[in-house]
Amino acid sequence: MIVEPLPYESKLQTRPLERIDLVVIHCTELPDLATAREYGERILYDSGTGNSGHYYIDRDGSVHRYVEPTCIAHHVRGYNERAIGIELVNTGRWPDWLASGSQRMSEPYADAQVGALVGLLHSLQLRIPTLRHIAGHEDLDREEVPASDDPSLKVKRKLDPGPLFPWEKVLRDVNLERLVP
Repeated sequence: MIVEPLPYESKLQTRPLERIDLVVIHCTELPDLATAREYGERILYDSGTGNSGHYYIDRDGSVHRYVEPTCIAHHVRGYNERAIGIELVNTGRWPDWLASGSQRMSEPYADAQVGALVGLLHSLQLRIPTLRHIAGHEDLDREEVPASDDPSLKVKRKLDPGPLFPWEKVLRDVNLERLVP
C-alpha cells in the first residue's frame, strides 16, 4: 500500500474505528489516478477540506491510501461518519458525467484492480471488526438531476461503480453484506 495523505487530512473530523460498519465502492469517473488525486486535493468546504475516498485502487492493482480510516472523508452523502470510501480508477461517464447521452459506463474493471480490492477488504475486516456492510455509491445516492445537455431531462447523479462492477465475485470473496436501502 502506498500512503499519500491528502494535504487536508489533518483537518478532517475523526472517529473511532468501531463506528465504521460500511464500505462504499466508487469509481473515479476520471481518466487516471493523477487526475483523481488532483480532484481529491481540491478544497471545497470552509473547513479547508474536499471530497475524497480513503483508498484509491489503480488499474494495475496498486492501492493508495489518501485518508486514514479514522478520519471522516467526504465521499457519500449521509453515510460518511460510518463508512470507508474506496475509489476504483475507471473512466465511468467521463468527461460528460451528467450529459443525457453519456450515461453508459463501458470500461471494465481490471482483474488486478478487483483482486486488490478483495485484498484490501480482507485487510480492513481484520483491522475493523465492526465492518459488516458494503454498498455501491449508486446504491446510496439515488438523486436525479437535470442533464447538463438538456435540463428538461433527468439523469442519476451517481452511477458508480456501475453495471460492469463484479458484485457477484466480490461478494463471494468477502464476508460483507450488500447494503441497499
